[in-house]
Amino acid sequence: MRQRTLSAATSLAVLFSSAALVAGTAGQAAADSSKVLPVSSVGDMVVDGVHQKIFISDPYLGTVVATDYAGTVLATATGLPGVTGLALSGDAGSLFAAVPGADAVVSLETQAVTETARYATGEGTDPQHLALAGGKIWFGYGNGDHGDIGSIDASGAEPVVALAQDGEARYSGAPRLVSSPTNPNAIAAMSSYYHRFVIGAYDVTTGAAVRTARTSDSVGSVGMANDLAFTPDGSRLISATAGNRHRIWQTSDLTEVGAYASEYHGRAVAVAPDGTVAAGSDASYDEDVFVYRPGDTTAVRTYDFPGTGTSSGGDSLAHSSLAWEPGGSRLFAVTTAYGANARLHVLDTPTMSAPTVTVKAPATAPVLKPLTVSGTVASTLPLPAGTPLAVTRYDADAPKGKALGTKALGANGAFSFADTPTAGGAVTYQVAYAGDATHNGASSTAKVEVVRNKTALTLERHGLDVNANTANFNTNVWYTAKLGPTYKNRVVEIWADPYGSEPKRLLRRGTVNAEGKLAVQLKMTRDTWVSAVFAGDTRSAPAQAASATYTRAGLAIKLTRHYKSTKIGGIWYQTYHQTTDPLISAWHNSYPGRKTRLDLQVWYNGAWRQGPSDLFKLNSNGMAYVPLNGDGAAGYRFRVRSSYIDGVSGDSVNSTAYGQWKYFNFTR
Repeated sequence: MRQRTLSAATSLAVLFSSAALVAGTAGQAAADSSKVLPVSSVGDMVVDGVHQKIFISDPYLGTVVATDYAGTVLATATGLPGVTGLALSGDAGSLFAAVPGADAVVSLETQAVTETARYATGEGTDPQHLALAGGKIWFGYGNGDHGDIGSIDASGAEPVVALAQDGEARYSGAPRLVSSPTNPNAIAAMSSYYHRFVIGAYDVTTGAAVRTARTSDSVGSVGMANDLAFTPDGSRLISATAGNRHRIWQTSDLTEVGAYASEYHGRAVAVAPDGTVAAGSDASYDEDVFVYRPGDTTAVRTYDFPGTGTSSGGDSLAHSSLAWEPGGSRLFAVTTAYGANARLHVLDTPTMSAPTVTVKAPATAPVLKPLTVSGTVASTLPLPAGTPLAVTRYDADAPKGKALGTKALGANGAFSFADTPTAGGAVTYQVAYAGDATHNGASSTAKVEVVRNKTALTLERHGLDVNANTANFNTNVWYTAKLGPTYKNRVVEIWADPYGSEPKRLLRRGTVNAEGKLAVQLKMTRDTWVSAVFAGDTRSAPAQAASATYTRAGLAIKLTRHYKSTKIGGIWYQTYHQTTDPLISAWHNSYPGRKTRLDLQVWYNGAWRQGPSDLFKLNSNGMAYVPLNGDGAAGYRFRVRSSYIDGVSGDSVNSTAYGQWKYFNFTR
């Protein structure tokens, strides 16, 4: 039950004070807000414009919570079992609450929210809904089978309670009550349960509820009836019931005269003093609130509350939980959620159309080539052709945005314009409508991946042997990067990534010369992947050129312990007594776990014949020392060599390298 009866002086004071606040924000999009409430169920809500408070009843906890307009809790009244309906006195000094669990109506002082009086309504009456009219407190009471109307006259020394004011109306459930905004002696009532749907209009001038009109029995059942509101002139009533519409009833005879489209499970309805209607539904997967300007049949604004609980759908609008800000333009709503507390939503510009901007652009486009951006601006209040739209482009050259001026909205809410992107990469076009007195501002974006110009980059090597991919150990090799035309960036990096455990390292970073070249020398000790890297710029694409240079292992071999040298057939031999064991000393550039392979051959019958080959582990200095037993070798000639075999000698860090033969013979 929302408050309908502020005094004229109070209404004007609130209206004028609020107008100054609203005038400064006309035409601007305001930010809606929401706040969690210490409320687990919702029975009713009223708004106190004098003290700028919102009162919400919680039947489950038996409390009435008072908040400010932002949802900050100011006070809580407790000990009110099942408290449901609320009604605010004309001077906003008292808040009346229906407490079915106590069979009473309780009066609360609105400043401190403390109980000042308790009026018993009779055992088992279960009063649930309230209205103030004719100087009395009217309450709807009863259960699903039968509901009726009662009144409390608290003007005398003792309160006087009158029950059974209209048993013939046959209300299903305790009827919901609402007081007329124009006639202080008129109220209306509506069934709250689904067995029978009845709306009745009453004149309470005599102190008793005299029915003046009732809906026809032919209306039938409409399901649960959750809220009822008068229009500002009192000539119409709007009901929130089951079905996808909020029905309109003529007060004089309660015939149905129209409807406001909504969603199924109507939950609440609120009518502003200017006739703007907010129709609310419990639609977890559809729109929840529909706002209609006076005389309109199409909603100017809709709201779909997000989900904050544990269910998959959105939060549910609570019963009788829509209310307009007295003297202002905001709309208050309370929602509930499965597994979560209720929330107060403050809808700042509910009567303003909220345009939707859609922007389309190609997914990709080449840099420095024109492209077309198009889209639409959809609005419940269509914008005229020629409406200016501000366009901003965001790219690598202008990350904070570059204004491209305004583009005019065309016919049917469409727009289109051409632009030439000057920077590659992600380019975003934003199209924005500033808003006006009846429209919120709105904007949207579209992203284009702008392809930069291809960049030519090569890497040449100098100083290699005949095998163009392989260098000898400790050879100096020159690497020259050559960069083709670019937009701004002329910096190239040359990197070396040796095989094995050595980290990748930067050899040189610098600006290429007039010929586009940058060179660096590298002493080769391992197989190495060398790459030239260009980072790109806003118009030139990144580029990389790379090549693998294979490096033969370093190696050396020496024989010792001989007693002379002998020249045989033009080859010098180191000569040993057969009683002396030659010592073979082999070296490779060191690497953990590396081995050398020793190959031994013997001269026999006019040719070198293969003897044994074996692998010998190198020490940390890359050396292997291997003695050779010469017993019985007198008169024979031998040769030996040390080799590194890629993948066989314990690692693959270098390329295969074969050492020179060392010749030796034995005498007695």
